[in-house]
Amino acid sequence: MSRIGKQQIIIPEKTQVVKDGKTFIVKGPLGEISRSFLATIDIMVGDKEVTLAPTDDSKFANALWGTYASHIKNMIEGVNKPFEKKLVVEGVGFKVEMSGDELVLKLGFSHKIHIAVPKELSVSIEKNKITVSGINKEIVGQFAARIRAFKKPEPYKGKGIRYIDEVVRRKQGKKSA
Repeated sequence: MSRIGKQQIIIPEKTQVVKDGKTFIVKGPLGEISRSFLATIDIMVGDKEVTLAPTDDSKFANALWGTYASHIKNMIEGVNKPFEKKLVVEGVGFKVEMSGDELVLKLGFSHKIHIAVPKELSVSIEKNKITVSGINKEIVGQFAARIRAFKKPEPYKGKGIRYIDEVVRRKQGKKSA
């Protein structure tokens, strides 16, 4: 039994939820998200709420029950308020800039790193802070993780790209006698 799956998901005003076969579509003030789900979970759309129930009593259906509920909740939340991830670039000579629809990173390598920004995301830069925002939580998190993967924070000086709320555990370094 899934605790998350058993809960009803409330549909806010100005949000439309439509189930068309396997496809689940959510329209809101910020845009539209659609996703297809397997038939192992029965998704029932009411006037003001969405409820989920497994069609059979298998381990697979129970595993997907809460997962699908979380996906639907994130879809409804995303079309009303965008998801946001903030990253900080720390290090001497490390720079970030936007060039058209590309993010250009200078991270101490012999070359610049060009990353194409997906069209459903918006990226803003303030000094050494990168803000990635969009209506799809998965795409926002995946793009932020992809940026961070180019130069993860190192434990001695803390240089690299980290999330704004991430704490880097620092090591002491070599002691001179």
